[in-house]
Amino acid sequence: FVGSLPALKAFGPSFFTSDAWNPVSIQFGGLVPIYGTFITALIAMLIGVPVSFGIAIFITELSPTWLKRPIGVAIELLAGIPSIIYGMWGLFVFAPLFADHVQPWINDNLGALPLIGQVFQGPPMGIGILTAGIILAIMVIPFTSSVMRDVFEIVPSMLKESAYGLGATTWEVVWNVVL
Repeated sequence: FVGSLPALKAFGPSFFTSDAWNPVSIQFGGLVPIYGTFITALIAMLIGVPVSFGIAIFITELSPTWLKRPIGVAIELLAGIPSIIYGMWGLFVFAPLFADHVQPWINDNLGALPLIGQVFQGPPMGIGILTAGIILAIMVIPFTSSVMRDVFEIVPSMLKESAYGLGATTWEVVWNVVL
């Protein structure tokens, strides 16, 4: 907050509601970056949390014992990749594929929808809010699944074994005991 005081004094509270960005006339607004950050983070969480949840449940409850360690190590290794590598991969590999195959379909089929059409419209260049959100989701999945896996492993095995002893299925144990 202290670091933002000079900007708030210079541009006032309209900095948060203005989309102007004109260095010549010294008019700056933060609405577009704030909006982009919020939407990409929302897309990343909408994609990343369910996928991470599934990975964590699979590792802790469903996978065979011999497979738990290799998958856990692979997830931990993915968490160690620097974000710049994900960004460069997204820009040079994912964005062209997205521009050629996914964005034209989205523009043709979902462009007329009120909210979705406004967020994902534009020329199919492959670099946009949806692409950034998906790449951010790919970056978030290893961290989120590692944390969820650690939380699921804390559940006492006696509780799970008790549920199995009472005749619960694996799904019932996961849903009613682990969660």
